[in-house]
Amino acid sequence: MAKKSMIAREKKRIHLSDKYRERRMQLKKRVVDGSLSSEERWQAMLDLQKLPRDSSAARIRNRCNLSGRPRGYYRKFGLSRNKLREVCMKGEAPGVAKASW
Repeated sequence: MAKKSMIAREKKRIHLSDKYRERRMQLKKRVVDGSLSSEERWQAMLDLQKLPRDSSAARIRNRCNLSGRPRGYYRKFGLSRNKLREVCMKGEAPGVAKASW
């Protein structure tokens, strides 16, 4: 089980990312827009840097929905490898069957 503070930090990052997504996209478009003057593009870059650091989607870490574990994460299920194994053995994961040969 991950520390509660780490899970809370990730939730905060997801919230900030959702909150500033539209503004970040607009500023990034202005930074690369060749039709604007260099001063306007520079100002857009400065405005982008003034946004909270955690509002960037690149800072979000995938974590297991049950345990909060950051490593061994399977996107398809939203679980870490340990919890995925437990869920599969109970038969609760959709589309997963135990192999037998």
